Amino acid sequence: MPQTDPKAIRAQLKKGELKNLYYIFGKNVPEVEKLTRHIIKAAVGDNEDFALNKLEGRYLDISELYDMIQMMPMMSDYNCILINDYNCERPREVMAGIKAEDVNKKLLDALKDIPPQTVVIFNVTGFEVPVKNDFKTGRSVIKDKNKKLFDYAAKVGEAVECPIKSENELAKDIAASVSARGSLISLDNARELADMCQSDTLTIRNEIDKLCSYAGKNEITSDILHNLVHRQSDATFYKLADAVAAFNKRAAFDALDELMQDRENRGAVLGNITASFIDMYRAACARQKGRQIADVKADFGYVWEFKVKNAFRDSSRMSIRRLRQCIAILRDTNIMLNSGSCDEKTVLEQTVTKMLMTKN
Repeated sequence: MPQTDPKAIRAQLKKGELKNLYYIFGKNVPEVEKLTRHIIKAAVGDNEDFALNKLEGRYLDISELYDMIQMMPMMSDYNCILINDYNCERPREVMAGIKAEDVNKKLLDALKDIPPQTVVIFNVTGFEVPVKNDFKTGRSVIKDKNKKLFDYAAKVGEAVECPIKSENELAKDIAASVSARGSLISLDNARELADMCQSDTLTIRNEIDKLCSYAGKNEITSDILHNLVHRQSDATFYKLADAVAAFNKRAAFDALDELMQDRENRGAVLGNITASFIDMYRAACARQKGRQIADVKADFGYVWEFKVKNAFRDSSRMSIRRLRQCIAILRDTNIMLNSGSCDEKTVLEQTVTKMLMTKN
C-alpha cells in the first residue's frame, strides 16, 4: 500500500478500518502525536492500562517485542504496541560491536508475523527523519536507513508523514483555535503569527495560549503580536547546543549568526542558550541515575516532551563535567553582559569558542 496522509487514516478509523502496522513521522510533531492517539483509541478504547504496551525505540528488545506481538488482547479487541523513536540509523543506545543492519533485519523479521489481533505503531517525535521530494509522485522519500522500515509499513499497513502545513492552512487552524478560546484573530494576523513562528506547530500552540490569555475576548491585533511574540529563527537554540556537544565549530557559529540576526531580541539569546544546556545537564544527571525521559518531564514540569528527548539525545555526547563547565561559562557571560556596555555578538562568539574548547 502506498504512503498515505493523516486525513485518510482518520477516515479509515471512522469506518472501523484498522491496520496491523503503522509508521508515523514528520516535522509536525503534534500531528504525529495526535494521529497516534487516534489509532490507539480505535484499537483499545479506554483500556490502555491493559491493552497498550509503550516501548522506547533505543531500548527495544526484539525478542520481547516478538512475544508482545503474539499476545492475545486483554479487555479489548486488539493488543496494541507503541514503539517511539526507533531509529534504524542507530537502533541501540550503545552500538559497540553491533551493526545497525543486523538489528533492523531482526526487527523486520519479527514484524512479518503480526497476528490479526495486534496493532503495532512506530512513531517518531524525538529526532528528524531526513526526506527528499520525489517530483514524479509529489511524495516525500526518506533518505536514510529508516526508509526500509517505512516502506515495509507502507506495503503491509500504513506509512504516514505529517509535514508542516502551509501558512494558509496554519492560518485557518490558528483562527479556529483562537475562536475556540473565545478570542478573535484575522486571517492576515494568523498568517503573520505562522510566519513569526516559522510554521512550527509546537511554538504556535504555545503562542496562541499566551495571546488568548492576554487578549481575553478581544481581538488579537498586529500590535499585540509584535509586542508579545518573539520571531523565531531557523537556527534553533537546540541546534547550537547540539553543535557544541559535537565540537562542530562551523555549525555552532552558523547557528549563532542566525540567532543574532534578530537585533530586537538579542537579550533573549543567552537566556535560551543557557536553558538548552541546563536541559542537557538535567538529562545527563538523570541518565547517570537510571532515570528516564518521563521522570525528568515530571520532576521539572516540562510541558513539551520533545525538549526532554532532545536533551537526552544531545547530552549523550557530553560528560557531566563538561556540561558544568559550559554552564559556568554561560553564567560568567551573563554577569559580563549585565555589568556594563559591551558588544553582545562579540561576547557570545567568545562564549561559544570557550565552550567548544572544553573537553569531555
